[in-house]
Amino acid sequence: MDLTTLWQLTIGTLLMAAAMTLWERKAQAQRSRELGIWAAAYCVFAVGAILAMNRNLVPGVSGAALTNVIMVLGYTLLLQGVLALDRRSIHPAAVAGFLAMLGAAWHLAGTSWEGIFWNHIGSLPIAVICGLTALALSRSHATKGLRSRPIAVAVFVCHSAFYTVRAFVMPVVASLYGADLLSVAGELTMYEAVLFTVAMSMSFLALVREEERARLLSASRTDFLTGLCNRQGFFELGPERLRRAEKDASHALLAFDLDHFKTINDRYGHDTGDGVLRLFADIASEAAGPEALSARLGGEEFAILMPRTGADVAKGVAERIARRFAAEVARKDGFGIVATVSVGLAQSAPDDADLKGLLAAADRALYRAKELGRNRIEIARPALNLATRRIIFGVVGA
Repeated sequence: MDLTTLWQLTIGTLLMAAAMTLWERKAQAQRSRELGIWAAAYCVFAVGAILAMNRNLVPGVSGAALTNVIMVLGYTLLLQGVLALDRRSIHPAAVAGFLAMLGAAWHLAGTSWEGIFWNHIGSLPIAVICGLTALALSRSHATKGLRSRPIAVAVFVCHSAFYTVRAFVMPVVASLYGADLLSVAGELTMYEAVLFTVAMSMSFLALVREEERARLLSASRTDFLTGLCNRQGFFELGPERLRRAEKDASHALLAFDLDHFKTINDRYGHDTGDGVLRLFADIASEAAGPEALSARLGGEEFAILMPRTGADVAKGVAERIARRFAAEVARKDGFGIVATVSVGLAQSAPDDADLKGLLAAADRALYRAKELGRNRIEIARPALNLATRRIIFGVVGA
């Protein structure tokens, strides 16, 4: 393809990327600002490409200078969109000042340096901004853990490397093998521009969509009222926590039931009941710590999975939760009511970390606590480990 066709292909690809990004923006209210910035960047690139095709129509160095400034503006907008993912930005005055300095450098160099600026020096700010964009993506908290992030980072690293080669390597190659190679470099630049446009826009869309899927998945695992895991989240995330723990470690599970909660709802209303549930959830999750998995299993039933924790430590946590909950809910500036909690505690065998079995054992202990008068902690009887169960049922030694 000739350069004109490649420029036209690049413009078409950019406009298509802008249209797809704006269409996605309608469905992504959480990231509408970022998508809008990226769509604007694609449109700025398209304008720059049109100017590049017609830069010789502008007298002096102004056509090439304006084209380079507009292209750099497009890359700056890409960086701004990435920073916006974490609610960060570069001040517009700083961007304007940088672009003004770039334009002034072009005009100070004049027509005698136009070719060097166009082929080499003008590539340097593009390489730097793309490198900063890759760095911002790799450090972004919003995209942490997303599978598409390494792809997006790689796209900008490769684009930065390409323009670094144009800025520093191509002058040496052209001086050694002739200026004719510059036309080949121009064609390669246009091919790379098309690939970069497609990969960049698709990686940005993938990031936003994957983040939205992760947000929806998290919402499906979260109890709306308390912010803790719901039952689904507990049984999806709990086994994962246990798998990550040491194989020979014991784990504790606390099952809670708020005593006579229906009476609280009937006497004080559901708003007060909801407040009591939220208060208990806050106290329980704070006392258990970040390593524990706290969940509201339904109604007034809660559970806390504590990996790598023995029964003695878990019992101490349960006692602190029960005492603080009773004190906080009874405060006159709080709810001013009497509320207690019953607790069942179970501990797994070191080689038998089964979440369902652990919860069943804790539930049995909880029901025993309720039968014995409530407002107390009961510890489940030691469960048979997996090897013992196999022997009893004749699986081993048959």
